[in-house]
Amino acid sequence: MTRIIATALVLALAAPAIARAQDSLTVVRGTPPTDLAPAEHFTGTVRVGNRFQAEAPARIYGATATFEPGARTYWHVHTLGQTLIVTAGTGRVQHWGGPVQEIHSGDVVLIPPGAKHWHGASPDAPMTHVALVENPEDGPSTEWMEEVTGDQYTARRQRPAPAPADSASEDDRPSRAQQLMGDIAPRLADLTDDVLYGQVWASPELSQRDRSLVTVSALIAMNRPDQLRSHLARARANGVTQQELIEMITHLAFYAGWPNAVTAISVAREVFQEN
Repeated sequence: MTRIIATALVLALAAPAIARAQDSLTVVRGTPPTDLAPAEHFTGTVRVGNRFQAEAPARIYGATATFEPGARTYWHVHTLGQTLIVTAGTGRVQHWGGPVQEIHSGDVVLIPPGAKHWHGASPDAPMTHVALVENPEDGPSTEWMEEVTGDQYTARRQRPAPAPADSASEDDRPSRAQQLMGDIAPRLADLTDDVLYGQVWASPELSQRDRSLVTVSALIAMNRPDQLRSHLARARANGVTQQELIEMITHLAFYAGWPNAVTAISVAREVFQEN
């Protein structure tokens, strides 16, 4: 009985402390990243949200960042390093002097203290990650440096893992342009890969999503169903929803003609069923 009473007293005395600990827990409700990252430190469109800062003595802070295709940070250094947790899409990361590495949803990137690096989305797909950084006791946590050049960004990347010996990886397969015309018109295939997709589509002035909308609209207006098929699939990969594509075709019926819209709907049905 004495032991029971003693235990009850201990729990009673501890209850206020437990309650205070529970009361101090904070839930930061998640919202889609909406604030634009500063243009002086980022190339392309990057949206930031879910910012948080731990209370002292903890020093960790972070946020969620979504990079549009082709968007990336400038070169920078974190005094105490950085951890990136990729939650969606496909991206790229590189430390100074090292290879460009491709990263995917589920990957965790551990960046050492003082390592000069950059990170961002791939040219063809957006990427979202959670970034975690610690504040040093004195001085800034981040030092921003020069812009990542186009050549640095498009340098041949290091694949995350080798493909099985009995199957070719995506990087080792001929591009779509090479498959279609590389045997008969190699120069045209090279121009398609290097200029159209390597330069025009990779330019950050328009997002990959916007470029898909422009391209799909043009192909519908010109009634080019063969090319439209692949670009509808590309638009879906670039974040354009099925409903948005249907609405766009409906809108274009009044400007590009009913027959063109009907043809586009037929192609869209096939693409949507395949995906």
